Amino acid sequence: MATFGPTELTYTAEPTRYDNIPYRRTGRSGLDLPSFSFGLWQKFGTDYPFETQREIILHAFDLGVTHFDNADRYGPPHRAAQKNFGRVLAKDLAPYRDEIILSTKAGNAIGPSPYQRGGSRKSLLSSLEHSLRDLGTDYVDIFYHHSPDESTPLEETVGALASAVTQGKALYVGISNYQPDRAHQIAELLREAGVPLLIHQPRYSIFDRRVEQNGLLDLAEQDGFGLIVYSPLAQGLLTNKYLESIPDGARAVNSTFLSPDVIDDTYRQRANELNKLAEARGQSLAQLALQWVLRQPAVTSALVGASSTWQLDHNLKALDFPEFTADELALIDEHGVHGTGLNL
Repeated sequence: MATFGPTELTYTAEPTRYDNIPYRRTGRSGLDLPSFSFGLWQKFGTDYPFETQREIILHAFDLGVTHFDNADRYGPPHRAAQKNFGRVLAKDLAPYRDEIILSTKAGNAIGPSPYQRGGSRKSLLSSLEHSLRDLGTDYVDIFYHHSPDESTPLEETVGALASAVTQGKALYVGISNYQPDRAHQIAELLREAGVPLLIHQPRYSIFDRRVEQNGLLDLAEQDGFGLIVYSPLAQGLLTNKYLESIPDGARAVNSTFLSPDVIDDTYRQRANELNKLAEARGQSLAQLALQWVLRQPAVTSALVGASSTWQLDHNLKALDFPEFTADELALIDEHGVHGTGLNL
């Protein structure tokens, strides 16, 4: 068990951490990732206590979650999540740096300057330099272009990503939120540059089936990259939080990514039917939703966040349940209607 207190900055990792979680190969690379990766997208800025963040990060590592997913945009304010993780890395996880997969992203707007967004060489490589300083490390394991930028030649974006690897500042490169046609183009260009596309990060959940519909799952197999999916719980819609009402302080009350308007009778009917299936299987709705995205062979890992160590423990137990039967998958398809509760 990890040993640390509110003021004591000493940590020893759990010796049995690699017994807790299966690892999966990322596409046709040699890199294995844990089935669940930890994302610092929300609740790791300056608006949450650092000691709580630290406790969750270290607990994740103790559970065998070796991949921590960050971005220059994560906060608030922007870059705060990287700086907070950098504090934990420096004071607790530095002895384990070689056992950690650390990723960051650039390209989404983080300021008013034209150099603080997009896919230009200037934007991507400048952001990477800032991220390395924020994190207190001389390299990241995966460097992503966060969102496609059709105003910049794809060759320039590819050149910047390849440079990050050749300069030793990233070991692998990835993309996020790309549509299949552009993902295929960048995969081809990166292959020609000698820096294969390792991974793509799209949104995927029972309520968001776009990667099934647009061919991205098949493309990942064809081009040899892995998929690491975000929002597998659909911003909390695939939990028991909103089955009856919107609780005070819930994400839907103050989030820019989830509106109270989408939590309507149609959503509740579908979510409650999915919850009944989960209960019949002896699991929670969240566990069912997480297990469901991981059933896809092309999905290397699912990104999860957590506001407590209990929540992290609960979500990772999704790996403990039997595989879905054909009848159960049919029920999920019936009630897990694409677009439910989401502004697509």
